[in-house]
Amino acid sequence: MKTFFKRTVISSLMLSLTFAVAIAQDNPEIPDLKSPDGRLVVSFNLTGTENPTYSVKYDGKQMLEDSPIGIMLDMGSKPTLEGLPQGREAGNGDFTRNLKLAGVLTDQGKVDYTMDRIKTAHVSHEYTLGIFQLQNAANQNIEFEFRVSNNDIAIRYNIPKPRQRASTRVLFENTGFRFPDGTTTFLTPQSDAMIGWQRSKPSYEEGYSNDGDMNVRSQYGHGYTFPGLFHVGQNGWVLLSETGVSSSYCGSRLGDCQDNTYKIEFPMPDENNGIGTVCPAFRLPGSTPWRTITVGADLKPIVETTVMWDYVEPLYEAHHDFKYGRSTWSWIVWQDASCNWDDQVKFIDLASEMGWEYILIDAGWDENIGYERMEELIKYANSKNVDVFLWYSSSGYWNDIVQSPICKMDNSIIRKQEMAWLEKVGCKGIKVDFWGGDKQETIRLYEEVLSDANDHGIMCIFHGCTLPRGWERMYPNYVGSEAVLASENMYFGQGACDEEAFKATLHPFVRNTVGCMEFGGCFMNRILNKQNSGRGSQLKTTPIFQIATEVIFQNPIQNIAICPNNLEDAPKICMDWLRDAPTTWTETRFLDGYPGKYVILARKSTDGRWFVAGLNATKEPIKAKVDLSFLGDGEVQFYTDDKKTMEPALSTLKLKTKKPYQFEMQPSGATMIMK
Repeated sequence: MKTFFKRTVISSLMLSLTFAVAIAQDNPEIPDLKSPDGRLVVSFNLTGTENPTYSVKYDGKQMLEDSPIGIMLDMGSKPTLEGLPQGREAGNGDFTRNLKLAGVLTDQGKVDYTMDRIKTAHVSHEYTLGIFQLQNAANQNIEFEFRVSNNDIAIRYNIPKPRQRASTRVLFENTGFRFPDGTTTFLTPQSDAMIGWQRSKPSYEEGYSNDGDMNVRSQYGHGYTFPGLFHVGQNGWVLLSETGVSSSYCGSRLGDCQDNTYKIEFPMPDENNGIGTVCPAFRLPGSTPWRTITVGADLKPIVETTVMWDYVEPLYEAHHDFKYGRSTWSWIVWQDASCNWDDQVKFIDLASEMGWEYILIDAGWDENIGYERMEELIKYANSKNVDVFLWYSSSGYWNDIVQSPICKMDNSIIRKQEMAWLEKVGCKGIKVDFWGGDKQETIRLYEEVLSDANDHGIMCIFHGCTLPRGWERMYPNYVGSEAVLASENMYFGQGACDEEAFKATLHPFVRNTVGCMEFGGCFMNRILNKQNSGRGSQLKTTPIFQIATEVIFQNPIQNIAICPNNLEDAPKICMDWLRDAPTTWTETRFLDGYPGKYVILARKSTDGRWFVAGLNATKEPIKAKVDLSFLGDGEVQFYTDDKKTMEPALSTLKLKTKKPYQFEMQPSGATMIMK
């Protein structure tokens, strides 16, 4: 059998691939792909249909019905105005229909790696590999590759290099996901391009459906951003996302649902002020990013999945050691006026008093403090054992942002000079804001910023940005993204405060399960203004709820919303806990919950402590029996809300784990166990 695609086996994936030929080329039969435990089954179908499809079952129950699969490439024909190449009727570049099977390669592979910035420290599991070698009507070749582990499916297209071509454009993907009737959704819409603050959207900062209907138009008519969570009734749950998106592709999304089917769509033409193409292009031979499908009878596989990191590789080595931790951040409560020398000294002193590693100095520092004095301010911070992150705008020409510094990160000459200065003055990280798009041109800039920053020992956080897609493993100095309707919206409106508990109990199942989420919350002010009194947005959740989000929300650098006054006016129980709060974990376990209602997670910190945190978004107390046997018997610290006053309470309990523990959480409150 002919091999279409030249392979390089990546050692860290620990593949032992002999690629057994599953069928004879002259007698094509298509085998099902089964997970190592046999519960997850993927069926690929060419028989009796013009268009190839695949379907997914778990424990014999239908999770995805016959779903379209395929891709349209520019293989030399001139595209028409409709985006389809001339000569499509002859099959040129068309891998969406009329395909014939040339062979199937199957084997078992193993994933084994360690990470220091995700939900678990060591990942090791087996998967089933299936590669379907196909030819189109023009006798052009492609591979549809599937990797199927016990709860995850990853799909990509491998395109070989034909004699006459060394590169290609992807005109569109026909990859789709067709759900059974009655499936409900937890989805966030893609916004219009060039709207919002200073025309800086889309920025992955929209609201979510809550057990929503499938076949309805999205809010803006542009479909939905990744990830998407689907409740397939009594059958179970499905999480859709993508990973491995680098400068060689664009970020994708789910289109509006049609006939229970969501298809992959590329960026909108108007994103990033119309700059950059919609269709990605790459060198041949090459592969697309992975589309990922996580499946479970319950929510445990959804919350604990690592598929977004399993099949990607580091794109470069770390040139420095990076330290993760906690940071003060004046802007979130004190806003723009706080970006001055005196106020930043107060927040440096606050970080030092708390024993935290960092301060984030936000927009306007270059104008209000200046480059020369910033060097002095960083020296002052270092004298207090505090390091510094500085804010930048991503660009100056694809939105109307005036917050400075601007026009630094989008120009390679200026950016390299800026990175050298940051290293010289001892800055440890940058927060780059206002990205506004998913085009390949934009993804390339993310990668360039990360790569240049790595050369100078600079960590990168992104805000107003796209979803991270495997980036924790791909880029060693990447330490977080917002890509969520985050804490600033609580400052700007009471509605976001009113919905905080709902969103906080939703994100562990959707946004935060696929990548770092830099939310920037944990307020100790009850009124979100500098005075902590009078007019302003008012928190509806308890102080214990606030600190518990530091366990529930996973990000290796946590910019925390406390203020200097909280040393005096915040509950001592909470402030003492925050002094020693972890930000990195070696293990994560889902214990109980339902999206938007409540969640109970356990995480083990890198220093060996276990934290069991639960949040309640409902108006009634929730009692849930959970298995805490992994903690073992013995004393634990027990943080909860007083049932009468809802004030923080701390006690020491002797835990007995032979029977399930009844975990109780008050309305808009939380409970946390530490051992």
